[in-house]
Amino acid sequence: METQIITAKLKLLIDAEQAGVLMETACAYRDALNQTAEVAFVHNKLSQAMKLQTLVYGELRERFGLPAQMACNVPRQVAASYKMLWSRTKTNAEHRAKGWTKKRYRGLDRPPRYSALTVFYNYRRDFSLGKDRTVSLGTLQGRLRCGYVGYQKHLDLLEDERVRVQGAKLWRDPTSKVWYLLVSLGVAVQPVAPETIRAVAGVDLGQRYLAVESNGRRARFWSGSAVLHRAEHFRRVRAGLQRKGTRSATRTLRRLALRETRFRADVNHQVSKHLAQPGTLIGMEWLHDIDERTERRHRPEASSKQRRANRRRAGWSFADLQGKTHYKAHLQGLPVIYVDADYTSQGCPVCGHTGKENRPGKGLRFECASCGFELHADLVGARNVALRTLLIRQDWIRTGCLSATPKGSDAEAKAGRLQRYLELRWSSEPNPLLDH
Repeated sequence: METQIITAKLKLLIDAEQAGVLMETACAYRDALNQTAEVAFVHNKLSQAMKLQTLVYGELRERFGLPAQMACNVPRQVAASYKMLWSRTKTNAEHRAKGWTKKRYRGLDRPPRYSALTVFYNYRRDFSLGKDRTVSLGTLQGRLRCGYVGYQKHLDLLEDERVRVQGAKLWRDPTSKVWYLLVSLGVAVQPVAPETIRAVAGVDLGQRYLAVESNGRRARFWSGSAVLHRAEHFRRVRAGLQRKGTRSATRTLRRLALRETRFRADVNHQVSKHLAQPGTLIGMEWLHDIDERTERRHRPEASSKQRRANRRRAGWSFADLQGKTHYKAHLQGLPVIYVDADYTSQGCPVCGHTGKENRPGKGLRFECASCGFELHADLVGARNVALRTLLIRQDWIRTGCLSATPKGSDAEAKAGRLQRYLELRWSSEPNPLLDH
């Protein structure tokens, strides 16, 4: 039995006095985070939580008045931030050594700054759920009990005894000024045996088309034109507000950023809901470090077309779409398979010929230079991803072991996988097993 973590968003029903207590607690917690980050920076950018807690625990209790559990959560959160920064720094060093990028990551040049009004809680230590949909929260002035409302699906999960409540985060919406409690829930999931999976779908992600799915019987396209159009609109409005530079313009910029984030998240939720179908094994491209591994033009003399392409790539939310698809599929007991993204849109699924000449003008038309096969380039990519996913499923059935991602493999192992992919062929004949 496996566990999938989902987040229940609960709106707190509080009055003005209770809101003031939460604001006081959140401000003290934020100041404690910034102070702890500076201490960790002075001590050689310390990322060990227990060592950092030893250094700052007394100060957090006396200077900021934090309860004991909060004073332990602060150094853990800061240590996790420094671990992430160290990881990015090491990854950047590897990419610079490989020649993928010339930029040096500067995340550790100064201490991280925390500005959001958030507080992390531990279940049954400084927060607990009561009867009649109430919650008890730890504050600087003791416990605060209030009611809450939320999505009915989340409320049902909170009342399910099989769902395990974990930590929570107190968060204040900067636009509506409403306080929310984001509760992490562990939902038990029964994994599906590979022999019972009767459908395999490959998904090609992009910008002109957010996702193209092919499963052998049908192909589905999700256009990204609306997302690109909205992104350009936000960019024009943001540029005007930045030139204005007033305080009201700065507030509007914050609201605009949240609005754009919500819009992208809503689109990705809709697409991922259609992708994560019951009984279907989903395959996607492994796009980790795609910005570092692909060519980008940052020259000062770059054309407006090149700058627009760089800007669109920077705003491409493929990781968010993959994450949402992953957890929706996992709730059904199905894994998401990630395959190497190399040559998925350049390899012919009929004859196997691979080359840039198969994409004339780097457009959306695929035309094989060897056999003359023609199709939509993104659909060709989806078919190749489906073939690679099917190969991994066969290995899973044969060996009983599943490698869901190519992460961590060396160049020799990757070359071996790519050689196996060259032997895959897409047949136009329908599979009779899919009709039963």
